[in-house]
Amino acid sequence: MNPTLIRAVIVVTFALIFYSIAVLIEQRKSAISQRVLVFLTAGLVLDISSTILMIIGSRKIPITIHGFIGYSALTVMMIDTILVWRFWRKNRDAQVPRGLNLYTRFAYGWWVIAYIAGAVIAMTLKS
Repeated sequence: MNPTLIRAVIVVTFALIFYSIAVLIEQRKSAISQRVLVFLTAGLVLDISSTILMIIGSRKIPITIHGFIGYSALTVMMIDTILVWRFWRKNRDAQVPRGLNLYTRFAYGWWVIAYIAGAVIAMTLKS
């Protein structure tokens, strides 16, 4: 595997860790704290960075199922981050509404599916 793709895998794994921490805290407390915002935003920045590294490191840029899943997962996490920030700016100490709570769960779940799909594809290409 080329060095750029190895870096991308490391960065996307850190994105998984940061997203997981943010979502677990938010889901457990049903509230958005500054810690949630920091971890969620850092996860998004790492996700965007890993996507750029994957594009740079890829030899081919065809439209693939993994590409569709990955870009859509990045998009839903970006939307979730925007919605969480917007809610927090208007309602700092309020409980997270059920709709936002469910959307966060959906977005994170879809993102994890994309992460796993990438890992499976990488393992099958390696063999």
